[in-house]
Amino acid sequence: MSAERDPGTHDSPAARLQALFEGHRLTPTQRRIAHSMVRRAADVPFLSSVELAELAGVSQPSVTRFAVALGFDGYPALRRHLREVAPAGQSADAGTLNEYQQAVEAEIENLRHLAELLADPRPLQRAGRLLAASRPLPVLGLRAAASQAYGFAYFAAKVHPDVRLLHEGGTMIQDRIEAAVLAGATALLCFALPRHPREVVETLAFAKEAGLTVVTVADSAFAPVAKVSDLLLPAAVGTGLAFDTACAPMLLGRVLLEAMCDDLPHAQARLEQFDARAAARGLFVE
Repeated sequence: MSAERDPGTHDSPAARLQALFEGHRLTPTQRRIAHSMVRRAADVPFLSSVELAELAGVSQPSVTRFAVALGFDGYPALRRHLREVAPAGQSADAGTLNEYQQAVEAEIENLRHLAELLADPRPLQRAGRLLAASRPLPVLGLRAAASQAYGFAYFAAKVHPDVRLLHEGGTMIQDRIEAAVLAGATALLCFALPRHPREVVETLAFAKEAGLTVVTVADSAFAPVAKVSDLLLPAAVGTGLAFDTACAPMLLGRVLLEAMCDDLPHAQARLEQFDARAAARGLFVE
């Protein structure tokens, strides 16, 4: 969703890598390497080919072929390029920060990257229009992404007349998608985070075959769900702790909700009605 960039500009490390990969036809193994590099963008200029291969779970020759596919003579040339365009002072050693602080700093970097992507608001605005026009609006998120889908659906239901949360997998999920299509749905919103369940990919393929336009918020433009999405909005997750952190995907979900509200003519009136009912029922402690 980002505008084309020059990899040598002073964007975030992840943004420079995304720009470097744009326009190249990569194999699934090469996309896996690219995805791993984006997730560890600040460290990549200092990794050996063996270390990068271990990080991506591929062979060392695959890393070499990946560098050649990007137009370099080999991995050393690719790493040299990444070091040359790295911001002054970047270092692989964050020795002054403990592991918890490093996790926070990594999420701050993810949010900066998201801000850069949103400099071109057109993909987000298009997604907002698609979601606002879908009646009903199914919202899918399984396993790690279930909380993101739930949060979006909770707030979206305050402004959209018919939001249908799909956060539990199983044999019924296709039935629920078919029911939404029969009721008039035209789009589906999916939150997809690692590790990516096979069922999510299969469900999105089914949704597309059923005629729905699939809008996906995922951790990377190279995520497995990309091939079954009509519009993918990327927001990186943090990987420095035992379990991934998803501050950027959550924020992107709220920004997408804002874009959807812009295309719902009665959104403000619905919010005011909810506030009035909530006050009458004493729902919240002020």
